[in-house]
Amino acid sequence: METAVFIVCAAIVLAGALGVVLARNPVHAALSLVGTLFGMAVLFLNLEAHFLAAVQIIVYAGAIVVLFLFVIMLLGVDRLEDLSVEPITGQRTLAALVGLGTFGLAVVFLLNSEIGALRAGVLKADLSDQYSNLHQIADALFTDYVYAFEATAALLTISVVGAVVMSRRMARSDDAQGTAGDD
Repeated sequence: METAVFIVCAAIVLAGALGVVLARNPVHAALSLVGTLFGMAVLFLNLEAHFLAAVQIIVYAGAIVVLFLFVIMLLGVDRLEDLSVEPITGQRTLAALVGLGTFGLAVVFLLNSEIGALRAGVLKADLSDQYSNLHQIADALFTDYVYAFEATAALLTISVVGAVVMSRRMARSDDAQGTAGDD
């Protein structure tokens, strides 16, 4: 049964990921992202990681994607643009190189980390800890990763403020063009 659930959810996740990348309409891409996140939540349930499944749905599908949709609707990004014109020459090549470099660094990090050592059987998991998963996650989040947590919160807040400021500027310029065209 677990294998069947995994296969179905993996297909949903892959289809959603392809939808995110290949969709021309940003709203459709965001909805494909929701499908991907729900598929991942079911995969977490399949692994008996109930807290991560709940976080996946509540935080990511519920909050982050809604924020994406809000910004898309607010800025009117769903208007068609000419994708054949490259505003910065060489940006696609540079983006591909940076992506390959990041992937290479991730592979090197994985091979040199504890996860790679666990896969090789070098380290044994310490199962004597009696804390719950929630307590362990909260302890790590608010001690070791507090700066990353705060930086993420600041980044999301700044992005929303920036979207509102940009939309107000665009609305003012549209109003100015509309009144100038009435003459």
